[in-house]
Amino acid sequence: MVIGRFAPSPTGPLHFGSLVAAVASYCDARSQGGQWLLRMEDVDTTRRVAGASDEIIAALHRYGFVWDGEMIYQSRRSDLYQQALDFLRDKNLAYPCTCSRKEIADSSTRQGIEGAIYPGTCRQHPAKAGIPAAWRLQTSDKDICFQDKVQGRQQHTMATDIGDFVIKRADGLFSYQLAVVVDDALQGVTHVVRGADLLHSTTRQIYLQQLLGYATPVYAHIPLVMNTAGQKLSKQNLAKALPADNVETVLIEALRFLQQPLPDNIHTRSLHAIWQWAYTHWQLPKNTIAHGKASHQW
Repeated sequence: MVIGRFAPSPTGPLHFGSLVAAVASYCDARSQGGQWLLRMEDVDTTRRVAGASDEIIAALHRYGFVWDGEMIYQSRRSDLYQQALDFLRDKNLAYPCTCSRKEIADSSTRQGIEGAIYPGTCRQHPAKAGIPAAWRLQTSDKDICFQDKVQGRQQHTMATDIGDFVIKRADGLFSYQLAVVVDDALQGVTHVVRGADLLHSTTRQIYLQQLLGYATPVYAHIPLVMNTAGQKLSKQNLAKALPADNVETVLIEALRFLQQPLPDNIHTRSLHAIWQWAYTHWQLPKNTIAHGKASHQW
């Protein structure tokens, strides 16, 4: 059984970039006769916007999405994440860290794929007493590689490209990396289709999956929708909420962005018929460019 999922963060309403990701994961799962799950990624409660979850659910209903089973909220699953952390701690794979960002920047001598590599200060010396500690995952020189269905072969050496990374923050909140790995495993997710902005997170997640004894899903990272300034379309960049009307036209625009070979009469079809066509003819987009732009400025 193929199981896909869509996991928005309730930091604001869905925008066109969110819709593109949802359409891609939905079509990929349904085209293979699989299930599609909805998960609210609200593990970072400090960024949660009141009412955003309800807005997201309403928008998905309006655009014709139907998910399988009960939607889950990460904010209600801390016990499961703690169990995973306890397992890693028992295996001496996680350790407390009290270093500040400034201390890391001042002491790091290596750069990884996303900036300064943590120098392992608290792995080598006891964490400072009386200071709230984060928990870091200890990495090794192991190479993690995978074949992305859109982006091709990816590989990182964990210690030198990533470094020891945080899996529980000093404020007590679990990291996205740990939460998503636990949730995908416990929900039986087999196929992850999401935006290319998360491509560099994948080796971290596969590394965690291997340490925790979880299966690794198939990954496909689709091109990002960009705004006129060349930035990823996002809530932080004030992307507009999806319109409540003309949903068929907006859905067709999302399919066009995803490089689907739309028939000439697609605009005459009902929302249900558009979805039926999309499942039947679905193919993952080619990574012909690093990102794309929709014909309409969202």
